[in-house]
Amino acid sequence: MSPKPIRKAVFPVAGLGTRFLPATKVVPKELLPVVDRPLIQYAVDEAREAGIEQMIFVTGRGKTGIVEHFDIAFELEQTMAERGKDLSVLDCTRATPGDIIAVRQQVPLGLGHAIWCARAIVGDEPFAIFLPDELMVAREGGTGCMKQMVEAYSEVGGNLISVLEVPMAQVSSYGVIDPGASQGALTEVRGLVEKPAQADAPSNKIVSGRYILQPEVMRVLENQGKGAGGEIQLTDAMAKMIGQQPFHAVTFDGARYDCGSKVGFVEATLAIALARPDMGAEVRAIALDLLK
Repeated sequence: MSPKPIRKAVFPVAGLGTRFLPATKVVPKELLPVVDRPLIQYAVDEAREAGIEQMIFVTGRGKTGIVEHFDIAFELEQTMAERGKDLSVLDCTRATPGDIIAVRQQVPLGLGHAIWCARAIVGDEPFAIFLPDELMVAREGGTGCMKQMVEAYSEVGGNLISVLEVPMAQVSSYGVIDPGASQGALTEVRGLVEKPAQADAPSNKIVSGRYILQPEVMRVLENQGKGAGGEIQLTDAMAKMIGQQPFHAVTFDGARYDCGSKVGFVEATLAIALARPDMGAEVRAIALDLLK
């Protein structure tokens, strides 16, 4: 039997964005622009490319702007239409009613808890998870990270995580997989280790913010105690499912930018601006001039 299709995606976006204060005092970090699109838009675009229909935002207080971004801005659109301006720039922000759903994470108890907050909407279906802080950019002419994962999922089913290979000197900053057999971009996952010392790391394949999980993970999270940092950790729940269900990693063929840090955000902005045909040459000239 073919595995159930991935129709739903969960976006944990309840964080306070304190590393970007004062910019995030009023504006959610996920709405900060990378060139001219909010960070959350890149993640939703990636989900849509992969055939995902329903976006579930796990939000917190002061984050309603994320949902409003995907609503119709009547006054704006009417004014633009009256002035003869092209409205197609807003096409990516449009959503069919019912395809954007928000639930509240009322207490900041970690990523695992945030995912669990979406349990009623996920129901008994496999689902994707996007961490919008991690901006995944496909190679020119290639496909996005989640589409690569969905294609792999159609072959092996079960649970999948995206991984990237990094130098061994960097593994202590990330979650790392204990790899089993590999075939192309697909690697069996035998275990997960959170921020191991370089000498103890089972591989240099780090978990990179995209997941496809079976609904049973919600039952694991339901009864899971607090882990590292006094929070309910998604990594702990996934580790319990290894051996119970198929578990694989997909090595992403593309680039990852850590937009949870200021330097990573600037790097992403520069990389995307340089790749844009409408501005790349000018940005490159500006960068070269600044570096003189």
